[in-house]
Amino acid sequence: MRISKRLTMAASAAVIALFAGSAMAEGEKIVIGTEGAYPPFNNLEADGTLTGFDIDIAKALCDEMKAECTFVTQDWDGIIPALIAKKFDAIVASMSITAERLEKVDFSKKYYNTPPAIVVPKDSDITEATPEALAGKALGAQGSTTHSNYAEAHMKDADIKLYPTADEYKLDIANGRVDAVIDDVVVLSEWLKSEDGACCKLLGTLPIDPVINGDGAGVAVRKGETALADKFTAAIAAIRANGKYQEINAKYFPFDVYGD
Repeated sequence: MRISKRLTMAASAAVIALFAGSAMAEGEKIVIGTEGAYPPFNNLEADGTLTGFDIDIAKALCDEMKAECTFVTQDWDGIIPALIAKKFDAIVASMSITAERLEKVDFSKKYYNTPPAIVVPKDSDITEATPEALAGKALGAQGSTTHSNYAEAHMKDADIKLYPTADEYKLDIANGRVDAVIDDVVVLSEWLKSEDGACCKLLGTLPIDPVINGDGAGVAVRKGETALADKFTAAIAAIRANGKYQEINAKYFPFDVYGD
């Protein structure tokens, strides 16, 4: 199970060195923090390697910037404090650009933007992804995320249960301990294709709340380090222009996750 693997890997506090290419041996060194427990965007595999869309995009950005990048895994609820404490230089972990986070960190422009969604068990009596339909129901979400904030703002009559990782809410809905879960539509859709997700179905997507969901997922850096944020923004634009972004996108998704 991915949960026990994640706990074991986190306990070891391993730093995984992933070089973006030999051509960058003389380049700037950047340490990137990621969660490693949010597939298909980022995931720490059993052999200790990091995989996922976030990771491939980060390596492409480092390649474009001619920087030498290493990756560090960090539990989600401590990822911004760890950045501020200089455990790493940037976060590439599907972190949405929101006003609340902008008080603590700076961001590049977005590198993708997808809406939230609701998943329920296949035999659920919940028929709509609406606050009214979820009233009185146990709704799971990963804590300290835009999705948990969305649930707390828009699903006030639901019994909201928060989890440290996405793996844990998935385990609870599969075992009947919550009635529904909320997360990114891509994360949920990919999980539903897996054996572990066979329990459940996608109920529907939710309207994006610009205040809560922000402006898409960006690369976070320490407050005031705008030069580094700008380098990432320029690299995002470059890989969008040269086709590398589309190549990575097609590896994971049948549609453009960059969004509007």
